[in-house]
Amino acid sequence: MATMEWLDVLAAKALDRELPTRDEALAVLAGSDDDLLDVVAAAFRVRQRYFGRRVKLNFLVNVKSGMCPEDCFYCSQRLGSGAGVLKYAWLRPEEVLASAEAGVTAGAKRVCLVASGRGPADRDITRVSEMITTFKDQHPDVEVCACLGLLTQDQAERLRGAGADAYNHNLNTAEAHYGEICTTHTFADRVDTVRQAAAAGLSACSGLIAGMGESDTDLVDAAFALRDLNPDSVPVNFLIPFDGTPLAGEWNLTPRRCLRILAMVRFVNPDAEVRLAGGREVHLRSLQPLALHIANSIFLGDYLTSEGQAGRQDLEMIADAGFTVEGAAEPTLPEHRRDLVKVRRRGPGTHLPANT
Repeated sequence: MATMEWLDVLAAKALDRELPTRDEALAVLAGSDDDLLDVVAAAFRVRQRYFGRRVKLNFLVNVKSGMCPEDCFYCSQRLGSGAGVLKYAWLRPEEVLASAEAGVTAGAKRVCLVASGRGPADRDITRVSEMITTFKDQHPDVEVCACLGLLTQDQAERLRGAGADAYNHNLNTAEAHYGEICTTHTFADRVDTVRQAAAAGLSACSGLIAGMGESDTDLVDAAFALRDLNPDSVPVNFLIPFDGTPLAGEWNLTPRRCLRILAMVRFVNPDAEVRLAGGREVHLRSLQPLALHIANSIFLGDYLTSEGQAGRQDLEMIADAGFTVEGAAEPTLPEHRRDLVKVRRRGPGTHLPANT
């Protein structure tokens, strides 16, 4: 079958929310550069059906950084990490709220509160719940997503009761590959947490990290596992191989490869919010605007332990590519530049001042 014909079939399936075959998903990853723009165009048809030309802005607040007892090989906050990242215990509520406020001023429709660690203690749930309630009182129309690690049913219900809209817990990779990236918890543990969150009425947010030495089959299996969980949003991260972690030196991605991974995820999870997440600036580079034809959501500003693209540059990129920011008034951001791979050394909230 000619390239355009099988892509038309694949897009038609996605438009009907029909699952592609694994062979079809693998073919998206294995194609040549000659058909790359055809793949992007087919994925755009699906993206446009469900999300139009809107781009949703999300903003991370790292409320507790480093000192994690888990050994996730990709993570700069892992047990024994030699990466030179910020380490701090729980931020004061006023610091968290000030940082979240900066994200809202910048146009974010979702604020993500993230804490390092295996999972929260009950007192941590109380702490985060109070932050969420206070924030939602001030910004009832802005979504709050918590990301605190492995979660129990009771903890998920408490977060939902406090006003949390969503919970993030990424599968990261396929079950068959999971033992190659972590030994202190299992793939099943992660699946269970996503299910606990969804059962409590939280919007499930779960995605993957590409570039960790996985095979094409692993990537497809991860995408299919996510489809089984039916998350509302699917963040796609691209590994930043931090020095001081076991995956340092794993520079396996090209911009073209990243586009194919995004397209495959879109075809498998057609109506999910596919989010460009960590590493997009480093790996997609000048092809980031093209990626917006597949993904409908991005993180604005910095990530957990690495600095992102300047906020104004993101907004200009969205506009230049012919897309619009979802549901936000005209955001204002300071003009500033920074290296793309620089380790984040500033505290949270310093990269997006509330006023210019």
